[in-house]
Amino acid sequence: MKVLVPVKRVLDYNVKPRVKADGTGVDLSNVKMSMNPFDEIAIEEAVRLKEKGAATEVVVVTIGVAKAESDVLLTARAMGADRAILIQTDEEVEPLAVAKLLKAVAAEEQPGLIILGKQAIDDDSNQTGQMLAALLGWAQGTFASAVEIAGDRVKVTREVDGGLETVDLKLPAIVTTDLRLNEPRYATLPNIMKAKSKPLLKKTVADYGVDASPRLKTLKVVEPAKRTAGVKVADVDALVGKLKELGVAA
Repeated sequence: MKVLVPVKRVLDYNVKPRVKADGTGVDLSNVKMSMNPFDEIAIEEAVRLKEKGAATEVVVVTIGVAKAESDVLLTARAMGADRAILIQTDEEVEPLAVAKLLKAVAAEEQPGLIILGKQAIDDDSNQTGQMLAALLGWAQGTFASAVEIAGDRVKVTREVDGGLETVDLKLPAIVTTDLRLNEPRYATLPNIMKAKSKPLLKKTVADYGVDASPRLKTLKVVEPAKRTAGVKVADVDALVGKLKELGVAA
């Protein structure tokens, strides 16, 4: 069984985001970029499935700038992916267009399972996996904390508000990963060097005939408001009085 793993290049989670002076977005110039952490978990899970013999090949795909070839896709192959696909574009691609592109990739690759992060830490949309499942007509197991392949089915343990839920899905299926699914392995230098010889296919959005034009418009991006200093009160009566001023106390 082939496993397809879509990944995204995002601002590194250790970097504090800076808003552009004109308020048009987040400043990404001269900052460290890396693989979305949830997608690292997806790569790790796919590689583990291959190591268990449940998968025969792991293919990673990303949609983004050319620099993704030398960081995100190289890291993915160093972690154990067999080959990579780069759909190159300099434009921001929204979740629906990403899902449509991944549907086209799935039509070419014919994977038995698609594993991807539940969301990306840059926009936190949490939409692509669900949209892709709808477009393909496949079953989906989102927010996975455990994945088990058994024949032509996959059992996915999901993290829900009330605890854990297990769903039994017929393959092919979509799985989106949560934090507690696994601990991604470190991409060692020897594996990074080996990864450079693994196949990389370069494509464009136009190759798949998908309209990736944006449907949303960002009006303005601003920094979160800074927290103001607290106020000390002398006694309970003063506290109640302050709460009344704020409209908190009846």
